[in-house]
Amino acid sequence: MKKVLFGITILTLSFFGCSEDTMDDINEDINHTKDVPAKFILADVITSTAFYNVGGDLSTYTSAYIEHEVGTHNQLFRAEHREGEPSVSSTFNNVWFNLYNSLKNARMVVEKTSSGGPQEGNNVTKGMGEVMVAINSAILTDMYGDTPWSEAAAPTKLPENLNPKIDKQEDIYNNILSTLDQAISDLQGTDGHASGAAGNYDLLYNGDKSNWIKLAYGLKARYTMRLLKRSTDLTGDLQKVIDFADKSFSSADEEAAFNIYDASNYNPLFDFQWSRDGLAASESLSEKLIARNDPRLRRVFVDADWTQMTGADDENFFMAPNGKNEERQYYYNTSIFVYSQIASTQFLSYHEVLFLKAEALVRLNRIAEAIPVLRNAVVAAIANTEKSVSAAMNAPTVNGYGGLSETTDAITPEEADLYFTTEVLPLFTINPLKETMIQKYLAFFGASGESQEAYNDYRRMKALGENFIELKNPNNSKNLFPLRTPYGADDVTTNPSVEQAYGDGQYVYTENVWWAGGAR
Repeated sequence: MKKVLFGITILTLSFFGCSEDTMDDINEDINHTKDVPAKFILADVITSTAFYNVGGDLSTYTSAYIEHEVGTHNQLFRAEHREGEPSVSSTFNNVWFNLYNSLKNARMVVEKTSSGGPQEGNNVTKGMGEVMVAINSAILTDMYGDTPWSEAAAPTKLPENLNPKIDKQEDIYNNILSTLDQAISDLQGTDGHASGAAGNYDLLYNGDKSNWIKLAYGLKARYTMRLLKRSTDLTGDLQKVIDFADKSFSSADEEAAFNIYDASNYNPLFDFQWSRDGLAASESLSEKLIARNDPRLRRVFVDADWTQMTGADDENFFMAPNGKNEERQYYYNTSIFVYSQIASTQFLSYHEVLFLKAEALVRLNRIAEAIPVLRNAVVAAIANTEKSVSAAMNAPTVNGYGGLSETTDAITPEEADLYFTTEVLPLFTINPLKETMIQKYLAFFGASGESQEAYNDYRRMKALGENFIELKNPNNSKNLFPLRTPYGADDVTTNPSVEQAYGDGQYVYTENVWWAGGAR
């Protein structure tokens, strides 16, 4: 140890005699490139967007808000009972940082492949980056409303204004849609730069630009529907949703599913529950399944001993009452999805595209056309559920502790189709729009990170005066349903404009985002 310390001392003293130029030479990193190809950055953007922004904290918390799950411990219990957690700036600070980091890196992909950039000519990679800019921009403003955007997340240098201004959500959304248009154009080009195409650095489609184009069109359908409250041409915009959906995915094989999860890379819902045990099964969700004789009921819940519940008549069937539960772990049933260690995270699913088209057709009173679309949506959604159930049953870490006990058979496409005919269709006939939206809500219950989209749908419908999804948390009747997420602490404490907009954080209960009828 003395020899080591002596060596360090001699080495340190020797530096005092070095010139500044010598020190610069010593500190120069000659082993790593100073210009990372855009495709390498793209891989990081896709990964961070999947794990942190689509499937991370936002999806976990919103799953409790819209009662896919129940918060039963620590932060999620406080969020369930509205005890500070939904409004304090620290709650979503991590994802606040990650969203801006992902947006910055996505913009870097675009900048590097644009005219004058070091990989100019890689237009397909540029289009991929533009799609990722749109996705992260939408998540950012959907959750936070008016937010720093145009002066924030600069791709290659700090913005001149270190306290970026807050942009209006309307302006951000206009840019999102125009960015997707530009992406569709760029994706029809080629990757001509010597650095080469994205290839397997494209962790969604392995370089298949046709599926990226379909993703872009599907996102245009999602975001056009999101803006329905603000539409000045309702019929025209609903027809656009249909047209965009028709240009999007034609099967689940084409959906934007991030599936790079394994024994060491966890699905984010699993990662949260495995380390925190903060979620329990939702009573109100189970009641909706029971009311429809939904076959998913026998597949999607397990008890504290990891045994799959066969249905509501199972002796161990024990759901957590929303907003009235005790703060107890290993007490209530849980959804099976919290064990889906290797389930995909959905940037945009095939079933979502079908539900968007079905909703647009119903709103246009084209009921007969909507029925087969909704049928396909329900069948595809149940197939996605089964994928996540299988991911739980085959979870490497869980199986290392003995695994879950599967007590029921998988739902086949034929059974799903029969369910639609016998249970869904009669309810659809009574109220087409209501049943369409309830089925979409049920479809988004799972391990795929789609609770965030269910939350967006719920707020959108409320803005339109539609109360199709009945939530049971008694705090909602006290005007304590979170209408948005609070700005992150990093900027609340450093950016005066964000600090002023945040105030005491209670605006999350009183102010809708712009597309839901609010002012910001």
